Amino acid sequence: MMARKTLLTLFLICLIQHVLAQNAGYKPNKYQEVWAPEPRVVDTGVDDKTPPSDAIILYDGTGLDQWVSKRDGSPVKWKSENGVLTVAPKTGSIITKQKFGDCQLHIEWRSPAVVEEEGGQKRGNSGVYLQSRYEVQILDSYQNRTYSNGQAGAIYKQHIPLVNASRKPGEWQTYDIIYTAPRFNRDSIKVSAGRVTVIHNGVLIQNNVEMKGRAPHGEAPLLLQDHSDLVSFRNIWIRRLD
Repeated sequence: MMARKTLLTLFLICLIQHVLAQNAGYKPNKYQEVWAPEPRVVDTGVDDKTPPSDAIILYDGTGLDQWVSKRDGSPVKWKSENGVLTVAPKTGSIITKQKFGDCQLHIEWRSPAVVEEEGGQKRGNSGVYLQSRYEVQILDSYQNRTYSNGQAGAIYKQHIPLVNASRKPGEWQTYDIIYTAPRFNRDSIKVSAGRVTVIHNGVLIQNNVEMKGRAPHGEAPLLLQDHSDLVSFRNIWIRRLD
């Protein structure tokens, strides 16, 4: 009996020491080194304007072969000139021919330099829709007050951006978006919501926020919105993360 008590005591001591060691912090050692798989090499170019080598180029100013009209699948009627794509008001939103789920998206946009008297949602309004469903708002939000979950960088009517990082009208702005699509089990029941991180002009404005509402099943096109304003785009590329 005494021997069994001694063994139990030693076991408890070892267990306590193990827990204390774990709580003391992570201490890497050579036995934890992992050599496979080895990450593949991606060429990032010579400057920040060059898309990574594994990116899908959606618009680089040379053509619109990656896009169609959302309305009827016809060729895009927006204006592509001097490397810049500009909304043609009332012609409808456009979507990519390819479908995407988890992705890293880079897009540069510009609101009109000339500011009309009307403000709020009527200044440089457009949007980037992930999986054709979740909108990252595009808006001239430079000294232009509107509802906070509808300003530039908002996940439209869901999440307010952490800060307003907007540049002046007519200046180019950048969104870098990391998107994780919703997940479903084999019974088509959602087990995790979509999530998005947005960096606006180099500033984090949405930090892995959860998407609300009905979730899309499977990959879907990227959508750029025609909101009847002369918003322009350039240098659009995307990387699949799945």
